[in-house]
Amino acid sequence: MSAIASELPAGDGVARFNHLYLEETVAVDTATRTAGFEDPAFISALDAVFASRYFAALDASRAGTPVARSWAPLFASRGDPRIAPIQFALAGMNAHINHDLPLALVSTSEARSVELSRTSSQYRDYLKINDTIAATETRVKQEFLTGMMGVADAILGHIDDVIAMWSITEARNAAWTNAEALWALRDHPDLTAAFEDTLDGTVGFASRGLLVPTLLDAPPGTVDPPTG
Repeated sequence: MSAIASELPAGDGVARFNHLYLEETVAVDTATRTAGFEDPAFISALDAVFASRYFAALDASRAGTPVARSWAPLFASRGDPRIAPIQFALAGMNAHINHDLPLALVSTSEARSVELSRTSSQYRDYLKINDTIAATETRVKQEFLTGMMGVADAILGHIDDVIAMWSITEARNAAWTNAEALWALRDHPDLTAAFEDTLDGTVGFASRGLLVPTLLDAPPGTVDPPTG
């Protein structure tokens, strides 16, 4: 993610998400080393599998091949100067948590022969990092909003409405529930494929809502010119 950050223009919508995700990944890594987690190796393995799905979406975009529907709105609008930086960041988190995280939870649990259960140490660790992630997200949100002080109050109000649509804790709760559903369906490949396809489309629809343009004109220094 650090390499991606160095490659992308700061105003690129994907760069906005990458910044938030990198900050959260560092915070989680630090927390799992210090906060007495029961199975930190599971969290580390989950983070690696989880991140690989973002990297795969980025690689697909670079190669000009189809991107998952959950990610497509972010990549399609990444250069639109009418979209606020925080909107890009939240749309990326929406795609990554609501779509990618359930799949990563299932594959990591299978790989480590761990039962995906709410009575498990892995679930307790999963909940424990919610506060760390939420605190980091709040801090980065403020960074994005501080850079938009020249935006009219009415427009900031619209952006506040977008932010209010998103809760990282609720998204992570929903991700675990969707992972449980996939876990229950793992012996039924047709149903699994149908569930994943529906989830992909639903998450993509939500991202389009998060990316509705809110800026009539980009305030100076807030958004770089479109990168295509």
